[in-house]
Amino acid sequence: MSKRILLIEDEPGLVLTLTDRLSKEGYAVETARDGELGLRRATTELFDVILLDVMLPRKNGFDVCRDLRQRGIQTPVLMLTARGQVVDKVVGLKLGADDYLTKPFEMIELLARIEALLRRAPAAAVAAEVYQFGAVRVDFRKAEVTRDGQPVELSAREFGLLRYFIEHREAAITRDTLLNEVWGYHAMPSTRTVDVHVAWLRQKLEANPRHPQYILTVHGLGYKFVG
Repeated sequence: MSKRILLIEDEPGLVLTLTDRLSKEGYAVETARDGELGLRRATTELFDVILLDVMLPRKNGFDVCRDLRQRGIQTPVLMLTARGQVVDKVVGLKLGADDYLTKPFEMIELLARIEALLRRAPAAAVAAEVYQFGAVRVDFRKAEVTRDGQPVELSAREFGLLRYFIEHREAAITRDTLLNEVWGYHAMPSTRTVDVHVAWLRQKLEANPRHPQYILTVHGLGYKFVG
């Protein structure tokens, strides 16, 4: 499964260069061109690493980093800036950044720092409190789900299954894995139980349950969430 990187940067040339190189390295790169949009995406979507420029329109990188940490988002943050003063590095780290790289930098160093952050926090992407796909909004902290703004009633098991899918988006997951991770090793349900619960989720969340857009069947294996 590709690791997701959010690049919050307003310099078009650098956005293009970094997106192209990181994509070639196997990362899935999403971008935001200002601090407000970057903060919104970082708090409502799941990412494995955030590359955050300091000098941004609408909200600077320091404020974005501070707000992320205040909202409980623990996704690793690597700050990028043209500034080289020690005081700026200290401010960024004190606000919650995990690492700091001064422009111009060598791509090989950036890649090494990203890899180091991923090793330290392999499950950081699950820290987001809210996740949205299509018309569906999932609030993990409140355990609430809405579709087109209307509440969706999910059982505890259905919510747990949905959460596991979101935390492992784009990964092909076997029925046995879902049984072990969502139901527990000692629950002893059958794989048919998984199919039934997936069908229920599709009925409640998909616009067309017979042709699902988000919870896909991987024939001969299990399921994949692509929201």
